[in-house]
Amino acid sequence: MKAVVFDFDGLILDTETVWFECYKEVLERYRLELTLEQFAPSIGTHNDDFRNYIERELSEPGIGHAIEQEVAAMIPGRVDLLQARGGVQSYLEEARQLGLRIALATSSDRKWIDYYLQRLELRHYFEVIQTSDDVSAVKPDPELYLRVIDELGIQAHEAVAFEDSLNGLRAAKGAGLHCTIVPNPVTSFLPFEQYDLRLSSMEEMSLSDVLARLQPQL
Repeated sequence: MKAVVFDFDGLILDTETVWFECYKEVLERYRLELTLEQFAPSIGTHNDDFRNYIERELSEPGIGHAIEQEVAAMIPGRVDLLQARGGVQSYLEEARQLGLRIALATSSDRKWIDYYLQRLELRHYFEVIQTSDDVSAVKPDPELYLRVIDELGIQAHEAVAFEDSLNGLRAAKGAGLHCTIVPNPVTSFLPFEQYDLRLSSMEEMSLSDVLARLQPQL
């Protein structure tokens, strides 16, 4: 194994729970009750389908963009209060000590990623970062991961991805990487399948132990 590739939203920083709570709060003003099952398909990918769902439910074309703006105005103040999920810093340090290449593949845009990686003081760990600004299709399309392994100059089977969402898992496996899933409270109920390992938190197992578990598959 030569590299580890991390997702960002929901994995390094649990922004997914904040987005869900904010959407739920805003939609209640429109008398629309939002469930995790309705929100979950949008996690880790673009927002188009979820916006269309809102507009169908409210029978008001175009209202989706207005609601997105309301939610977006709430997000920074709440996300700025978050710290990295448990074990993230330890995994990054351990990866560096093990001599592994470290990369990030995210469906979010670069401005968002740069800001929060700097705030969390994690930017210096990542040799390669691929965002929605760099590809024509985001997760579950494998393009983000294909670009990462191409830039690292390695084979797909020489990297393990860490993901929290079903769309992320599909993207990583579609590109041929090993994938360990670390769901958050919003994604834990998703019908994950064909993953290589599942953790409740990166604090559950060291990175070395994760790699040892994956070794028989290599």
